[in-house]
Amino acid sequence: MSGLYFDTAYVGKCYVQELDAPAVRETARSAQQLYTSSLTIAELSCALHRNLRDGTITPTAERIARDQFLEDIRNEIWTLLPVTERVLRKVESLTRTLPKTMFLRAGDAIHIVSAMDAGFDEIWTNDRHLLAAAAHFRLKGRSVRVPAK
Repeated sequence: MSGLYFDTAYVGKCYVQELDAPAVRETARSAQQLYTSSLTIAELSCALHRNLRDGTITPTAERIARDQFLEDIRNEIWTLLPVTERVLRKVESLTRTLPKTMFLRAGDAIHIVSAMDAGFDEIWTNDRHLLAAAAHFRLKGRSVRVPAK
């Protein structure tokens, strides 16, 4: 697959200033195309609201981030992969093979299956649980390197 698959955490870093956001944005700019699950629309809206509630972004910054993300979808910066019943059933099937000790949230499983179904062999995130689970599903978990200060 040509392009990069980002989970919601990495999509969010394209719109909100965080420590590793510049490196994530640079990685995004290097891609021919960017992909994520349509689940990201809901997850990112909730994450932005959480940042607003926690005081890490202003109401103006939240509105700008939301609007820019939706504009980027309209402009096909992001290719959204649909969350279909088939994807959800594959999540159910694949989670049957998880080791008892593996921590995997539903959203992360949807991202993993979406990336796999689209033919990706890697997924970009900084989520430690998703990174740990990706290998179980034969996906390479990738993260940007943040230079030490």
